[in-house]
Amino acid sequence: MYKIKTLNKISEQGLEIFDDNYEVGDNLEHEDGILVRSAKLHDYDFPAELKAIARAGAGVNNIPVDTCTEKGICVFNTPGANANAVKELVLCALFLSSRQVIPGIEWVKTLPADDFGKAVEKGKSQFVGPEIDGKKLGVIGLGAIGVNVANAAVKLGMEVYGYDPYISVNAAWKLSKWVHKAATVEELFKECDYITIHVPATPDTKNMINKKSLAMMKDGVRILNFARDTLVNTEDIIKALKSGKVARYITDFGSKELVETENTVVLPHLGASTPESEDNCATMAVKEMIDYLENGNIQNSVNLPTVVEPRTTTYRVCIIHKNIPNMLAVFANAFAKKSMNIENMVNKARGEYAYTVIDTNDLSEDITKVIENHEGVIKARIIAKIVF
Repeated sequence: MYKIKTLNKISEQGLEIFDDNYEVGDNLEHEDGILVRSAKLHDYDFPAELKAIARAGAGVNNIPVDTCTEKGICVFNTPGANANAVKELVLCALFLSSRQVIPGIEWVKTLPADDFGKAVEKGKSQFVGPEIDGKKLGVIGLGAIGVNVANAAVKLGMEVYGYDPYISVNAAWKLSKWVHKAATVEELFKECDYITIHVPATPDTKNMINKKSLAMMKDGVRILNFARDTLVNTEDIIKALKSGKVARYITDFGSKELVETENTVVLPHLGASTPESEDNCATMAVKEMIDYLENGNIQNSVNLPTVVEPRTTTYRVCIIHKNIPNMLAVFANAFAKKSMNIENMVNKARGEYAYTVIDTNDLSEDITKVIENHEGVIKARIIAKIVF
């Protein structure tokens, strides 16, 4: 039986996928897998039995990915599961960045009951804002969310520019043909009236919206950040708002300083806060976890390569190891010495690490110990095929 520990409230729709081969709870020890949303794991004491962590969401900043890789723990996320939820909120923010909806609502609350209608007509001109139709929107990052936003904006009549040097084939297929390809992010900065950011938080993207990039933008640009707080330099954006360089900044990642800055709308991290999104993320995370524990298959891992192979033999040996020469020969030799015939072998690498799956109908119980004794091998395990 596998033990799955939940460190946050995980949607029941996802948890119901686990069958009787799993024990699921928030107080388990020696767990085989962890399901997590926002709980921070940087100081977590990972048990030796832990094989996988699945994040019910896209970002993994709360997980020490490098440490997990060194310990042979596969880390999954759920890209695209919350894409529609975030897209809808970004579209809402797009309108809020243009029209003075929130200031207008707050102002109306202050009006006296007497002559309310006259007061509204007299003061409404102070809340004039531009339409988005025909304006230029720049979308930085064309993953699941960015593509959805770009396509929706095209349908709203905007002229959309997209920038993503790492766009996947699947994302490219889904992107509207009417989206202009920006050759550089600087081109997008200079060209667009509205800019929305949809990239992961990495050392390369930290503070990508800063004094220098803001200076390239049009006066009165409107910026949306529903990706990560570290993508925008808070001090620089506040200065740009106060000077009028930035007309409006809408973000899902706030600070008290931002909240108190005029022409800023700060939301309480609502991007994926829909029941549909939570269900989708949990379902995807649980399915990834089950397929890895029961079959050794890896999809949507942030630290190990994708390997998806159908089960055709009684046993499968899964090996996480360093991406160094001669490892496959080492594994083949170990199998030969134990008189284990290899029916199928798949090896994929991702940076400094690699993952090898070997299918066999023979079994020597100590094959994993033999393999793990070799330099460069991090973790090896045997999975027996479940027969119903």
